[in-house]
Amino acid sequence: MKKISRTLIGAVVAVFFVWLIFKNVNFHDLIVSFKQVKIPYIAGVIFVFFAGYCCRLERWRLMLLQENPRLQWKNCSGPLMASVAANNILPFRAGDILRAFAFNSRLEISASTSLTSLFVERLLDLLMVVSSLGIALTYFGMDSSALVGVEGSVLIFAAIAILFLLFFPGTFKKPAFFIADLIYKLNTRLGTKFKEELLKIFVALGHTSQRTTIIKLVLWSFIAWISEGLVFWFVALSLPDISNDLASWVALPVGTLATVIPSTPGYVGTFDYFTAQSMIAMGNSTTSSVAFAFIVHAVLWLPPSLAGGIYLIANPIKIPKN
Repeated sequence: MKKISRTLIGAVVAVFFVWLIFKNVNFHDLIVSFKQVKIPYIAGVIFVFFAGYCCRLERWRLMLLQENPRLQWKNCSGPLMASVAANNILPFRAGDILRAFAFNSRLEISASTSLTSLFVERLLDLLMVVSSLGIALTYFGMDSSALVGVEGSVLIFAAIAILFLLFFPGTFKKPAFFIADLIYKLNTRLGTKFKEELLKIFVALGHTSQRTTIIKLVLWSFIAWISEGLVFWFVALSLPDISNDLASWVALPVGTLATVIPSTPGYVGTFDYFTAQSMIAMGNSTTSSVAFAFIVHAVLWLPPSLAGGIYLIANPIKIPKN
C-alpha cells in the first residue's frame, strides 16, 4: 500500500506540474519553437552528453578498483547505463537497486562496495549541483531564495559539509558504530551483521577518501557536470527565441534539484517546470523556455534509456532460484 500511495502521489504531482507548464503556453507557438531548432547544435548536445557519461563511468570505475583492480570501462558501462535506464522508466529508484545488487557478480565486487560507491557518487553530484548553483547565482547577481527557497549561505554551508564528509569520512565512524552497538544490545544477530557491513563500508570510504583518489573523483565529477551544463547551453543556443542562453547554467542546478520532489520515473513535470521557470526568470519567453525544458529532458532521458535497455536485453539479469 505504501508503494501504491507513493506512485499515486508522484503521478498527481507530475500532472500538477505539467498543468502549470501548459496553462500559460500556446500550443501552436510551442510547435513553432520546436520546428526552429538548429539541428547542428543537437548533434553537439548528443556528443557532450555521452562525454559526460564517460566521465561518470570513469568515476564509478575508480571507486570499484579497490576491490577489483581488473575492472575496465567495458565492464562498467553496461551496468551504469542500465541503472540509469531503470531509474528513467521504473518507479522507486529501481535503477539504484539494480546497481547496488544486480551486477555485483559480473563486476566481482561486494554489495557493500557497490552501495558505498552509490553513496559517494550522490555526494559528489550534490556537491557539484550546489556549487554550480551558488556560482551561477553569484555571477548573475540573483537571490537563490527566489528560485530554490534557500539562502546563498545555506548553499555554501552545504558544499563545505559535503567536502568534509568526502575527505574525512572517518570522523563519522564513532557515531556509526555507537548506533551499531545500540542495535547489538537490542538484537545480537542484527547488530553483528550491521557492524560487519559498517566495517566494509568504511574500508570502501577509506579508499575513496585517499587524497589522490578523492581529487580524481572530484575532478571527474567536475568535468561530468561541465559536460551536462554544455548540454543545457547547446540546447539554448539551438533555439532562436532564447534571448539569454547563459540562463541555461542556472537551469541546470535548479532543474536537477527539482528531481528530489516526488514524481513519476524520469521526473516528468517537476524537472520541466523548474527548468523552464529558471529560464523565464532570466528573461526568456515562456514558450521558448518550455520548449528548452522539454528538449533538454528528452536528451537526458532518451539516450541512456535506449543504451541501458539494449544492454539489459542483450545481458538479462538472472534471478537466482531458491
